[in-house]
Amino acid sequence: MIRSLPLLASAAVLASLAAPVSAEEVDPGAIVALQFAVSGNHKGVRASGAKGVCLKGQFTPAADAASLSKAPQFGKSDPAMPVPVTARFSMGGGNPKVSDKTKPTTRGFAMRMQDPAGDMTFVVISAPVFSTRTPAQLLEFLQVRAPGPDGKPDPEKIKAFAAKNPETGRQAAWLNARPVPASFAGTDYWAVHTYTLTNAKGEATKARLKLVAADKATLSDDELKVKPDSFYADELKERLARGPAKFDLVAILPEPGDPTTDATADLPEERRTRTLGTLAITGIEPDSTCDAATFDPVVDLPEGIAGPADDPMFAIRSPAYAVSLSRRSN
Repeated sequence: MIRSLPLLASAAVLASLAAPVSAEEVDPGAIVALQFAVSGNHKGVRASGAKGVCLKGQFTPAADAASLSKAPQFGKSDPAMPVPVTARFSMGGGNPKVSDKTKPTTRGFAMRMQDPAGDMTFVVISAPVFSTRTPAQLLEFLQVRAPGPDGKPDPEKIKAFAAKNPETGRQAAWLNARPVPASFAGTDYWAVHTYTLTNAKGEATKARLKLVAADKATLSDDELKVKPDSFYADELKERLARGPAKFDLVAILPEPGDPTTDATADLPEERRTRTLGTLAITGIEPDSTCDAATFDPVVDLPEGIAGPADDPMFAIRSPAYAVSLSRRSN
């Protein structure tokens, strides 16, 4: 388990900001360094999700959730004793001053469902696909967006990369085709990777996970114009004062031939689903509650649910998050 890594000041890492990407394994530190460079090299923040709100809540499993997974969070049969949750809504990217009105930026939702037998952590986004298929592609995606000597990225490099890698435009296209969410709590979130759920009989089920908002809300262009750049936090305080913000945790079940190892590819909308339970966000917590450690979806999974072994974008998360934590803690 990788929890911390040294800060990345070596000549090799600095050279990676401009060097062409090879097919070799990508240094997660190089990815994090570029994430910071693209976002303006802000100090003391996350490489992605720099602007956010820490939360508390609870998860109540569906009555038949244990038939899919023996994870302890899915086996709590007493609704009077729900699973405690620490969570965080955020805006994508490493700029803590990014406007909440930005359309092509994903909203993020990290959640840790606690249990003595092992925490269950998911990091999900407000789009059904990720921006890149592999760490090497992510590195190049960031390289072409890094500022040059004039402080700006080269638009021709971005255009050439997009033409060579059309799948990297799917996420932005999906976001741009939809209105901006009116609230962190008013939009759906997807885990873009395929998990394996295993029940007590040893039966395994592949699934992509989705958090479905109970109270969806978007803003028209005219409504968006009059909003301040930072309105999500205040809206969330007002919303939670009226009651919990709720989501259903849903398992989307792929069929043979569906993409399960490519985070840039979505599943067809008609796929069968199973509801695993209900998440209720009940209040706001101090930032320090969420900042003390990473929300690590690779390491923090109990028996009964496993992330993909064949999706390289999933595996890179744990060491990259550790680098980001190390950097913002120093």
